[in-house]
Amino acid sequence: MGIWHPHEEMQLVEGCKNNSRMAQQEVFKKLYGKLFGMCMRYAESDEEAKDILQNGFIKVFGSMENYKGDGSFEGWVKRIVINTAIDNYRRKKTKPVVTDSELTDRLGDETEYEQDDVSIYEQVPVKLVLDAVQQLSPAYQTVFNLYVLEGYNHNEIADMLEISVGTSKSNLSKARQNLRRMLKPVIEKLDI
Repeated sequence: MGIWHPHEEMQLVEGCKNNSRMAQQEVFKKLYGKLFGMCMRYAESDEEAKDILQNGFIKVFGSMENYKGDGSFEGWVKRIVINTAIDNYRRKKTKPVVTDSELTDRLGDETEYEQDDVSIYEQVPVKLVLDAVQQLSPAYQTVFNLYVLEGYNHNEIADMLEISVGTSKSNLSKARQNLRRMLKPVIEKLDI
């Protein structure tokens, strides 16, 4: 079940389609916290995350006629906000990331460390993991978020970010290496 009852969601969608400020405010209030947290994963600061979220909601309310009721309304809004975050990343990107082709050739969709990462991340407090993700370079952070947290595959990420599949795989691998390095002191204290 979504955050609204089906009847309430339908009323809010219709209200937003009719530019009802009350309906838009209700949608904004209900989704703000969850979507702001998601935007923080793609931003370098609270202000940047707020800008991404605001731009995302502008796009949502400006394209309400495109929502046909297929799938959840919340999922549709989330997809628009993720795309807004990706657009923001593209605007900030100044030069492409150079990959180590030898490393890229060895990488598959799963690395040998992936299973270890999952068990480590499950034992480290979520806030510490998310703080560490915030410290990654924008390219590594974006690929990590899209792959690990949003569930996209490397082909989808490559299309969204306009990079090669190999670059996506390489960035994910390097993001994981950096996270392991950053979280090593915490992991040692927890004796994982």
